[in-house]
Amino acid sequence: MKNKKILYLILIIILIIFVFLGIFKNKIEKIFYPKPYNEIVSKYSKEYKVDENLIYAVIKAESNFKEQAISHKEAIGLMQIMEETAKDVVRKYDIGLDYTVTKEEISNIENNINIGTKYLSVLLEKYKNIEIAVSAYNAGIGTVDKWIKDNIIKEDGSNIEKIPYKETNNYVRKILRNYKMYKELYK
Repeated sequence: MKNKKILYLILIIILIIFVFLGIFKNKIEKIFYPKPYNEIVSKYSKEYKVDENLIYAVIKAESNFKEQAISHKEAIGLMQIMEETAKDVVRKYDIGLDYTVTKEEISNIENNINIGTKYLSVLLEKYKNIEIAVSAYNAGIGTVDKWIKDNIIKEDGSNIEKIPYKETNNYVRKILRNYKMYKELYK
């Protein structure tokens, strides 16, 4: 008799947990997939015609919203931009920053999102495919162009799972998962 009461109590607790999770699932998921810096992200999303959710997916994968993040390869800030890439983007495109942009300026939240989103827009325009564009964001344009030229991956991204770099392969999967979550949570 005592065991039955304990079993019923456990079942009731499990039921309450499932009901609670069902009611608050969206709010709980938004804790793990937040949208800070909304004004800045929205501004550059519109300016460079890049889906806000994709920008957030990249930020989440790159730095998990750590503003002063610096990778082991010296990538800087929220969108983890290499200094040379930042200087190249600033030099080639009129984005309102001086071409001698410093590491400190690159780590500035607005500058970082500006540069990172512009770079992402350039990659999206070049490759016309999210999977290939984010592959290039991670591995570099030259590397991705070589993979395409050597028929390792297709230009249309249909065999994206064939990316030879494990880090880039995992990165693309992470971005796509994040992107899907952001689109579902913030319809």
